[in-house]
Amino acid sequence: MFNDIGPLELVTLIVLAVLVFGPDKLPKFIQDVTRTIRKIREFSDSAKQDIRSELGPEFKDFEFEDLNPKTFLRKQLANDELGLQEIRSGFDLKREMSDLTDSVNGHDTAVPAVPQTPSGGRIDMTKRPDLTKRPDTPVPDERPPFDADAT
Repeated sequence: MFNDIGPLELVTLIVLAVLVFGPDKLPKFIQDVTRTIRKIREFSDSAKQDIRSELGPEFKDFEFEDLNPKTFLRKQLANDELGLQEIRSGFDLKREMSDLTDSVNGHDTAVPAVPQTPSGGRIDMTKRPDLTKRPDTPVPDERPPFDADAT
């Protein structure tokens, strides 16, 4: 219940409780709190038993913790009927991301950084290609006409 409270926090809570309730009223307050917690647990257990009895014998192994989505998914994926573990082990996200960043930055040697023609010549990407010519022929060094209305 109090798994995330450290020893220093627990001592702080005890000192704070002594200051707020006083040393003479503190034992009665602790008894009242424990009695209330015990009644809440009894009420919860009886409600669980009532629900189990109403569901019938086919749900005798039903656990209320299974209603938590994380627990439900963990339990369903543990069976691994779909072969998800094999897919998960075959896909390395870090490797895929590093390959992607290398190819974007031009560090990948397998993919040429500059596009090439089928004959092996480089294509100058700064020049506008003439679509009437074959792609193998080089594009002459000319600028497109300036259109004042377009700017």
